[in-house]
Amino acid sequence: MPKKKAKKIFVLDTSVLLYDYEAVRNFEKNDVAIPITVLEELDTFKKGNTVINLHAREFIRYLDGISDTNMLQDWIPLNGRSHGKLKVISNGGDHPDANKVFGSHKNDHEIINSALKLKEDYPDTRVILVSKDINLRLKARALNLESEDYETVQVKDIDHLYRGKTDLELEDPSIISQFYEKGKIRPKDLMEDTPPNNHYYIMKSHGASALGWYNPKSKYIEVVEKMQAYGIQPRNAEQTFALHALTNPNILLATVTGAAGTGKTLLALASALEQRSSFKQIYLARPIVPLSNKDIGYLPGDAEAKINPYMQPLWDNLSFIKNQFKENSKQYKKIEEMIQTEKLRIVPLAYIRGRSLSNVIFIVDEAQNLTPHEIKTIITRAGENTKIIFTGDIFQIDTPYLDAQSNGLSYLVDRMNRTELYAHINLEKGERSELANVASKLL
Repeated sequence: MPKKKAKKIFVLDTSVLLYDYEAVRNFEKNDVAIPITVLEELDTFKKGNTVINLHAREFIRYLDGISDTNMLQDWIPLNGRSHGKLKVISNGGDHPDANKVFGSHKNDHEIINSALKLKEDYPDTRVILVSKDINLRLKARALNLESEDYETVQVKDIDHLYRGKTDLELEDPSIISQFYEKGKIRPKDLMEDTPPNNHYYIMKSHGASALGWYNPKSKYIEVVEKMQAYGIQPRNAEQTFALHALTNPNILLATVTGAAGTGKTLLALASALEQRSSFKQIYLARPIVPLSNKDIGYLPGDAEAKINPYMQPLWDNLSFIKNQFKENSKQYKKIEEMIQTEKLRIVPLAYIRGRSLSNVIFIVDEAQNLTPHEIKTIITRAGENTKIIFTGDIFQIDTPYLDAQSNGLSYLVDRMNRTELYAHINLEKGERSELANVASKLL
């Protein structure tokens, strides 16, 4: 007879609910406790247009909807038979008092005290504090309180995250010449397993090489020809793959990852301009990560003036593409015209919330600063004839409580990498300048 699992009480920190407002439903049949200090902190986050503000509001609405009784006194059943109960717990616990131990009065210490009091009240139950804040977890452990990260939507093995391409060393060089001659090859002639959909290959044999991709419709590995997009030429195999994926009409969702200087944003913008006639509008966006966690409201000017500093890298890349052409050229004037007529728009992500995006190509830069929930929100806005492109560096994150494993871009690559409508490529070689490449390697 299988041993029955010991029941636990998970105490959730504010950071968990700001990351995933549905977190209370992800602890199976275990009970969940919310310190009253967490509710006070959520109240300070409820105003604003960022995903954090949205999550604060959604969780407060959720609490209001599940019960009209006193949550400080009663354990309230969570929705569904597979869930436990929820309770709001008060501050307390003097054995020990985290404020005294750490020499200051902070909300974090009150949250720890609430969990310690719960541990006293339920001595036969494991009480575990769950937080995205590493420092809070360390403080909890120092007071003999179990703590752990919220890992429900984390990528478990980030070192082996899907990269979108494989190098193949072939013993027979004639395979490459036949591949070029026929334009395609059966996967079983190169490997035992069926390739992932839209996967890319660099084939090499005795000095000869070829680029290919697995077409899920034809079931063949087909030749990838080098191309250009609105004056931008790929400089290496990975950039060639990226342009192929970004301009393929059958691929409606694409991600391009890589370190700074690998050309992610530039290739995405160039590919969108190359396909401008296939879409009604081009939207460009990036998450707004305010300095020192201040809301953009403190910046002077109207809404457009407030977001412009955050969008400047997108304007810089557009200027680079325009400067591939002379000012009196048709291509240069076309970009100017698209901006003036708003066929090409740089918008805050809040702009698309609640909308259905049809007949657009939507580029989201710096997507590693999004949560999995916000990535899902964006994709589920897609209407007919819409293509969505996410670019970013999963190891360069500016948002609190996100890391390489828990950010939305990593989550998307991990979950979508065998879907027929999706393609991913990781850019490895920096192409910004020789100086930038040297600095990236040595500093």
